[in-house]
Amino acid sequence: MFNLDSGHRYWLYSEPTDMRKSYYTLGGLVTNRMGGDPRNGDVYIFVNRRRNRVKLLHYEKGGMVIYSKMLDRGTFAMPTAWKGTAITSAIVWEDLRQMVEGILSDPDSRESRLEDLEGMWEY
Repeated sequence: MFNLDSGHRYWLYSEPTDMRKSYYTLGGLVTNRMGGDPRNGDVYIFVNRRRNRVKLLHYEKGGMVIYSKMLDRGTFAMPTAWKGTAITSAIVWEDLRQMVEGILSDPDSRESRLEDLEGMWEY
């Protein structure tokens, strides 16, 4: 349970996704638009138009799992692989981790998030 790591394959969907979608509709995007199989153990990543919400669809032993994150402020900085014209881009675990944690180097998309993080370490 909750076992995402570098041993998985990660696929980033390049089109904005309605975050009201859930298991069946995200699985439909994987099958019909991305050409994948939502039950093959890969992790499929979806981001909304404003880039302040992300969902990961993943099949684990026993069923489907959705991981979801919504930012209070700022936007997710997208990995370099996302900039192409393909519907799906393969990314690595480190790209996903940096994207979700706000570590990528696009200052416009992460400035307000970094200010919040800096405030956390002040005692």
